[in-house]
Amino acid sequence: MTDPKNHGKQWTNPDVKKLKDLSKGNTPTGLIAYKLGRTEDAVRSKANEVNISLKPTNQSPYDRNVANEKKAKK
Repeated sequence: MTDPKNHGKQWTNPDVKKLKDLSKGNTPTGLIAYKLGRTEDAVRSKANEVNISLKPTNQSPYDRNVANEKKAKK
């Protein structure tokens, strides 16, 4: 397996802006890594460093399976 095109390179301001924009669009981490030419670990690390959340914003606030199991037990 080959390294991504930007492997080991410094992050630029446009890279960080693109990371921020992609994360706001609920883009999966793997796809962000591909688009930026970075590894997923590098994307997670940089996002954490600059306080960008990679957690999807369109997820349910709770696990529906757990809620349904609790209802079934009643």
